[in-house]
Amino acid sequence: MTFLAIDIGNTRLKWALFERAQPGAALLQQGAVFLEHIDNLAELEWARLAPPTQLLGTNVAGDAVRRRVEAQLECWDLPPRWVVPGLQVAGVRNGYDHPTRLGADRWVALVGARSHVVRRGAPRPALVVMVGTAVTVDALDAEGQFLGGLILPGHGIMLRALEAGTAGLRVPTGEVREFPTNTSDALTSGGNFAITGAIERMHRHLERHCGQPPLTLMTGGAGWKVSPALDIEHELIDSLIFDGLLALQQASDAGRPTV
Repeated sequence: MTFLAIDIGNTRLKWALFERAQPGAALLQQGAVFLEHIDNLAELEWARLAPPTQLLGTNVAGDAVRRRVEAQLECWDLPPRWVVPGLQVAGVRNGYDHPTRLGADRWVALVGARSHVVRRGAPRPALVVMVGTAVTVDALDAEGQFLGGLILPGHGIMLRALEAGTAGLRVPTGEVREFPTNTSDALTSGGNFAITGAIERMHRHLERHCGQPPLTLMTGGAGWKVSPALDIEHELIDSLIFDGLLALQQASDAGRPTV
């Protein structure tokens, strides 16, 4: 019962083939392609895969990209299934004002974080951080209730906004410094500290609300850039979206609908 997990982001499509649909299952193969190259998946990367038994994906890149991926999935006799946020599944309750408007990637990451909490023993709150084109910082209490979260621009968007709105500001990326003394370092440090400051503030909110420090899990393609400057204990988990998809598929197999 092999399981193919697909994560379509704003920049890249990532996929992973697991031995079965269960958190902690053995990873068999994985890959990633930029969205401009997804029309060759069936002929290239997926051509070498044995047909998976199950498939579940998350998509934040829009319907046109989804249809292009579905065309590639026709190489297998396996209907595509895409996550739509719901009210409750896999130990997570959706506290968004309009639950279905929560981003599918955020919902899946919350489920993945909850599975990590459960597997580690005593229930505790979790702070779920995704750092990519945009940055999200979401709070989950010890009972699995999604309390809410932040959305802010990623570093690249911040720099492009400054370049567009400030005459003559065209400088290469710098280094993160406590006291920047050139424009490149000032831009890089400013963007980094804006992101880490938001994460640390939400961490304080969640710890105060729950009465205990949360498990902070960070994922996303740019997480490695933010992690060194973050002054709270945290873990970088590249597979968090896949962990959530595994937990959602397991819930679906147990008769709890997820899509």
